[in-house]
Amino acid sequence: MGRITGIKKIIIRQGIVPTLLCLSFLTGCSQHTEEKQVDYFNLVRPEFTGKLAYETTDFVEDYWRVVGNTGFDKTIYLIADSLQAAGYILEEKAKESDRFTYRIEKRAMTHKTWEPISASLQIVGQDTPLLLSKSNHNMTYLNSASTPKEGIKAEVVQIKSVDDLMSKSIKGKVVFAEMSARKFYKTAVKQGALGILTYDNPSYLQPEKNTTSIQFRRLPSQDNGNFWGIALSYEAKEKLVAQLKKGKTEVLVNIETKRYPSEELTIVADIKGNELPNERLVYSAHIQEPGANDNATGVGTQLEMAKTAAKLFAENKIEFKRTMTFLWGDEIVSTNRYIQENPKRAKGIKWGISLDMVGENTAMTGGTFLIEKMPDPSAIWTRGKDKHSEWGGDVLKLEDMKPHYQNDFIISTFKEQGKHANWIVETNPFEGGSDHTPFLQNNIPGLLLWHFTDQFYHTDNDRIDKVSKETMKNVGTAALVSGLELVNASSKFAKTQIENLKTRAKSRLETEAKLSKTAIAKGSTINAEEKIITAWEDWYLNALNSINDINVSHNSEIKTAISNAQKEIQLKSKALRASLN
Repeated sequence: MGRITGIKKIIIRQGIVPTLLCLSFLTGCSQHTEEKQVDYFNLVRPEFTGKLAYETTDFVEDYWRVVGNTGFDKTIYLIADSLQAAGYILEEKAKESDRFTYRIEKRAMTHKTWEPISASLQIVGQDTPLLLSKSNHNMTYLNSASTPKEGIKAEVVQIKSVDDLMSKSIKGKVVFAEMSARKFYKTAVKQGALGILTYDNPSYLQPEKNTTSIQFRRLPSQDNGNFWGIALSYEAKEKLVAQLKKGKTEVLVNIETKRYPSEELTIVADIKGNELPNERLVYSAHIQEPGANDNATGVGTQLEMAKTAAKLFAENKIEFKRTMTFLWGDEIVSTNRYIQENPKRAKGIKWGISLDMVGENTAMTGGTFLIEKMPDPSAIWTRGKDKHSEWGGDVLKLEDMKPHYQNDFIISTFKEQGKHANWIVETNPFEGGSDHTPFLQNNIPGLLLWHFTDQFYHTDNDRIDKVSKETMKNVGTAALVSGLELVNASSKFAKTQIENLKTRAKSRLETEAKLSKTAIAKGSTINAEEKIITAWEDWYLNALNSINDINVSHNSEIKTAISNAQKEIQLKSKALRASLN
């Protein structure tokens, strides 16, 4: 049994008639029931320990995960077992009254799945292997074929450019290049190469320091092909280059992989809202990829969030006015399909939050925790404290903007947890590339929780020793608190967001005005700088309008408060633009 404590105080239960609520003829009680704000942090912090998140991460990171393979499917069923233990009912067995449910969606795959078994690379004539998959489990290209059991011995041909392929004989040989395979893969296959050796680690991985790291690479899916690829670490690349300088070089390559028919699994858990069940928040975490931080930590953190939510409900400490959904699957694909395949359901998705690389021990990985904002003017004019991560992002246009209160609400909530836990919380302008993008592409507010720069990103050194249980505790706590606030949002929440947006808008405008004055002193024009300030003004005016999407009581009061806040922002912007002259 639950108890309505989220925003609205519990008034009645078990059919008690509310005759004492409003004896207006005696008490002249208020026209509106008083709302009581719940401190979700006080409820969630003692419960969210990070233990389940860490244990799940430890299990999941053991596997090289792609859709349909052993590791991916074992993760799905681990999640299912944990959800069931937490009180979620398999949807096909659930009654209409069951509010905590889950389902495993199964879909046919158009191609075979893949997983690596073992691999070794050795320079002929040397006693020790150059690489072994036991220590470098990313060395085998995703979708690589197996070699014959005895391996392949062949000459290595080094190319410095794609044009080299046209002038060198590579049939029956192995091509080595320090570049992305995308640039030459098709030509190498066409001209009869047996396979490829590549080195292409970006500088943010600090390859000369992390000499054994290999960033995973992929070939196109080839159900019946026999082409293979091996990615090299900096250390292995240097040894191979040194050998090539001495003259003709042969390598012995032995690769075993599995390709087999399978099905695509997605798991979705729902906590059905008791008042507005068709409105929902969707959390998403992708399972595929071979790392620990990326993205076993997102999987584990989201699972502990789902368990904590169920426990607090079972103890009558929280309620869910709207539906809260947790989705685990294939990055971008599963989230986009969840939105696209059911237009009626999609219409009710009010917010999307993606958890990706959320468990970093930043003392080891570098970087910091980041909230990737929805598209705002910092993705057009990136200046001041705003900066892109080394992932990088395109310069957006004004028509790309997605003004919404979710941006500043999530930032404020996470900053509160950061202050409590002495934990650094930063933001970056929109860059894309994870599960938040399908939300935005479908005009649903969506943002990303993640870390960057990570010197072990996508490498085989992204292991459990780089994961922090404390970080997952902080992320999971703030993410669940944010979700509880959103699904239980009512007029008090709306008023709080109006004040938050007004305060943050004024602060942003003041910051931009200072930056603009500096820019004008360095040669920028007043018109150019006024355009930036106006863009921020418009963004916040429209973010305030988005609060009207919350289905709340006292709507006329909220509309008046929004209008008043907008007028204050407009006056502030006007004064600051005038100060540029």
